[in-house]
Amino acid sequence: MKKDIEKQIQYTIEKLRPFLINDGGDIEFIKYEENIVYIKLKGACQECPMMDITIKDGIEQLLINEIPEIKEVRNVS
Repeated sequence: MKKDIEKQIQYTIEKLRPFLINDGGDIEFIKYEENIVYIKLKGACQECPMMDITIKDGIEQLLINEIPEIKEVRNVS
């Protein structure tokens, strides 16, 4: 079950990646644990003042909509 969710997470992140790369950033999936997705934003996204909004209103909302088991997305610095 966890492996299936991780595959769904990675698939969804791959759909997001081109938008982040287009803005000079990138995203890396770190792990899925206790219904929380841990990611690492890279490049321009690391220092962007809009990073929290990108995570909560963009990445987190998309992942929760696609995978209801997810409760939160956290950035690992």
